[in-house]
Amino acid sequence: MKKKQPQISEDKILEASWELLGEEGIEKFSMRRLADRLGIQAPSLYWYFKSKQNLYQRLANQVSKMILEEFHSEGGWKEQLTGLAVTMRSVLYRYPCSTQLMMMTLPHEPDIIRFTNRMLLCVESTPLEQEQKMQVVTTLVNYVSYFVLDDYQHERNVSAILKDQGALPGEEMIHLLNSMSETEVGLFRRMFTNGLFELMGTDGAFEFGLKLILLGVEQVIKEQESSM
Repeated sequence: MKKKQPQISEDKILEASWELLGEEGIEKFSMRRLADRLGIQAPSLYWYFKSKQNLYQRLANQVSKMILEEFHSEGGWKEQLTGLAVTMRSVLYRYPCSTQLMMMTLPHEPDIIRFTNRMLLCVESTPLEQEQKMQVVTTLVNYVSYFVLDDYQHERNVSAILKDQGALPGEEMIHLLNSMSETEVGLFRRMFTNGLFELMGTDGAFEFGLKLILLGVEQVIKEQESSM
């Protein structure tokens, strides 16, 4: 009896892609690995996606769509930007490697374009110039993206160290810092021993960084209004 071929669809391919990204990361992702997971030959994937980049575009579009669906913030520009940043961070955490995908793709998908437009609407009521509004949105997106990416990479580094050594090199780090002079590492050493670096990646750290951005935008607006 002829072996029945697996039934695939665009949705199944996307679902399997997220699973593979979550297990192996974007560095090891390939169309061949994806096809193996689906139980098909790699060329079959190209009936649905003409290239890996095209697949990445569609995955990024999914992420953008989810952010749009979950973002329901109202209020002024600060409240809207805050809500957008919090929603974006939440969605990026749920989709493996989505931050990298968003950075690697261009706004050539419908929901990516809608997402960009929605971000710009958050600051449309401000007296900023159009290029400044774009800069605000770009700065916010970069902040959220790199915050999530840094946290993701830190977790991977910790997992790799635990796998190789069985424990984090805390004592080795302290020994290294103690072997260096106060001028070289004094402040860093005090912050490390006080556990301040453990705050990186926390909600508090995210909120503080977001506050700095919003205060900066507010200051620019005040300066422009005072010059009118």
